[in-house]
Amino acid sequence: MSTHGPVLPVWTCGGCGAPWPCATRRRELLAEYEGAPVSLAVYLGAQLVRATADLSWAPAGTLHRRFLGWVR
Repeated sequence: MSTHGPVLPVWTCGGCGAPWPCATRRRELLAEYEGAPVSLAVYLGAQLVRATADLSWAPAGTLHRRFLGWVR
């Protein structure tokens, strides 16, 4: 279990205070979903939908880059 989970409804990291998913959580997620990139994208897409409701003031492109733009 990671200490780098999201603090809702502001979507900051509970471990370091950076915007979630922070760099540490991204590394953890890549390791957790190693060999399952589609599952990682589905998980992050679901988090993006949740965050969009909480962060309705944020530009959609910014949120997309934050949640999915780093997944390769």
